[in-house]
Amino acid sequence: FAGLFYIVRLFVYAQESLERNNDGDQNILIPQLLLMQRRLWLGITWPSAVLTAIFGPLMLWQYGSLDGWIKVKLLIVLFLYFYHFHCHKIYLVHKEKKKSISSFKLRLFNELATVFLFLIVFLAVFKDNMTLMQGIALGGFVCSLLGLAVYIFKKRSQHKK
Repeated sequence: FAGLFYIVRLFVYAQESLERNNDGDQNILIPQLLLMQRRLWLGITWPSAVLTAIFGPLMLWQYGSLDGWIKVKLLIVLFLYFYHFHCHKIYLVHKEKKKSISSFKLRLFNELATVFLFLIVFLAVFKDNMTLMQGIALGGFVCSLLGLAVYIFKKRSQHKK
């Protein structure tokens, strides 16, 4: 998760630097951000995803059953892998020093990892104490709070201009 959180922040910074089109950004900042992206993505995030794909099924085998909560958790983890693959697409675009989606959309995209983390952890911790509807309501509440925070951030940044 740390790699997924940080890589998208690096995408935001690189995207904003690409959009500014200033010589200092083009000659110094962008190469440094791309180096940081490569090291994080290939040295930490991908190896972690591979290890998760190996140890996750081993834990599942050890656990011995696929109760209802574990099926939901596996579905969320599957969505997390789709998120990871989408990050890889953005990484490849940035590697070519091309613009990807806007920095604001990248900021929104970054919050999606927070939702995944929250849902996965809460599902594992409160699996026996929460109904499916309570879990959905809690997930919706977290998404609403994050959406409100992004909306406030966007309004504040527009106001400063």
